[in-house]
Amino acid sequence: MHVDPVTVEVIRNAFISIASQMNNNLARSAYTPIIYEMKDCSVGLFDARGNLLGQAPGLPIFLGSLEAAIDVTLEHLGGAESCRPGDVYAVNDSYMVGSHLNDVNVISPIFHSGELVGFGATKAHWLDIGAKDPGQAMDSTSIYQEGYRIAPVHLYREGKPERGMLDFLTRNSRLPRSIWGDMHAQIAACRTGERGLAELIDRFGLDTVTAAAEVIFDQCERLDREEVASIPDGVYETDGEMDSWGPGGDPVYVKVVVTVEGDEIRVNLDGSAPMTPGCMNCGLAQTEAAANLAFKMLINSDVPVTAGTFRNLTLSAPEASVFDAREPAACQYYYPHLGMMIDLFIRALAPAVPNRVVAGQAADPMNVLFSGPNPRTGEDFVVGEATAVGWGAYQGGDGTNGLINYGGGDLKNIPVEVMESRYPIRVHQYSVWPDSGGRGRWRGGLGVLRDYEVLADDITVSTWFERTRTPAWGLFGGEDGAATDVKLTVDGETVPLLKANQIPAPKGSQLHVATGGGGGYGAPDERDPELATEDLIDGYATR
Repeated sequence: MHVDPVTVEVIRNAFISIASQMNNNLARSAYTPIIYEMKDCSVGLFDARGNLLGQAPGLPIFLGSLEAAIDVTLEHLGGAESCRPGDVYAVNDSYMVGSHLNDVNVISPIFHSGELVGFGATKAHWLDIGAKDPGQAMDSTSIYQEGYRIAPVHLYREGKPERGMLDFLTRNSRLPRSIWGDMHAQIAACRTGERGLAELIDRFGLDTVTAAAEVIFDQCERLDREEVASIPDGVYETDGEMDSWGPGGDPVYVKVVVTVEGDEIRVNLDGSAPMTPGCMNCGLAQTEAAANLAFKMLINSDVPVTAGTFRNLTLSAPEASVFDAREPAACQYYYPHLGMMIDLFIRALAPAVPNRVVAGQAADPMNVLFSGPNPRTGEDFVVGEATAVGWGAYQGGDGTNGLINYGGGDLKNIPVEVMESRYPIRVHQYSVWPDSGGRGRWRGGLGVLRDYEVLADDITVSTWFERTRTPAWGLFGGEDGAATDVKLTVDGETVPLLKANQIPAPKGSQLHVATGGGGGYGAPDERDPELATEDLIDGYATR
């Protein structure tokens, strides 16, 4: 069926608009700040075969993982023919869908005139799912310590709640109201997708919408193949090392080999570390999503992602490795080694496409988590956030200051006003870190300084910060960015705290966070003197 170009563009933008409406409704109706403020979520609209039609801004590290959630759900529950109007499904198993158990996928089938026409899918971070410690454990050594693990199940069956499952999910959380509220916000987002796709089909007809989607897929594939074909053929490789797989752990080695051949790219992770005994592991589905993100950083980054994207990308990862974990490996920190892999992918291809790449960044979640009794409410609380880093410089420009890592995308920190008004925490400083960006013709972006004070007793703090062994590297003569530095002061005694779990932080304790800066690009002595002077005036540099 032929669809004219104007109609194709209208439908393309409708797919994106529906996904954006889903995302907006999820954020507006969520119960916890980690979703409505930080936006630790992702949504997508899919056709009846599970092909991505449109995805809203969210966490790009989930590129491809929502498709995996739909596929495994259908496989587990009996195929597409088992779907019924009003159904809602959930899955979070790390070995099935890749990321940590806190990231719960909620999916609903979309019907039109009695026919299955698509799926609405969401993924959002649930604050507490009954792990051994409130919120999450930085020192877990087994998946069984990380909370409830859900293979695909029904939350609603033909519009009726599965009360036993809903009761299980809330009863086994320290924060049952947040679980209930955020889960139903995800369901509301799926319903928004149902309405939007049904209205689009009412307007154009199913055949036209389906045909337009195929045109869009083919366009995305063609653009990607043309772009990859412009990269010189070759084998490009590099490696790096993470600080540790957890508190007191050993370094974790990551090796990336990128092969460009014609209009195809292959990413090989052979030689990377085996599954770790700590919680720095992930399922293969999440590694595939990270490879997609690495690809998208350099290939048609301005073209929206659909099922036609990544058709010319293949990935291989060693079995039972840090990138393809098997039971009972803990997976709480699924991202740090993926962030390193993305960074290494960009570094490997720098000689081939110097005008597209950025220098290194401290590509890590940089997490802080406080928990304990809240004297304002009389209830326990958990609050955690990711901290921004400095991005690497690029040909023609300085790195961006204080931006979330590659995988975070639309993720935000919790505003100081929200932190202080809801929790017994005071933020004394939030600023860029002068001199933290690597020097170069173009300067690396600056990391951030964020200082916390605990205002109540019986509070604990957990931290996860990375990339001191392999800080953000410079490119083409640029210097490395400053390494991350974290310190906790209790009763006048200060200790380093890059990675720690449930450390007592009595009233008056202070946590100082300084995240790594980005690498510089080009020789420092080639920097424009006017730019150097502006850095001094702006307080970005002190020398």
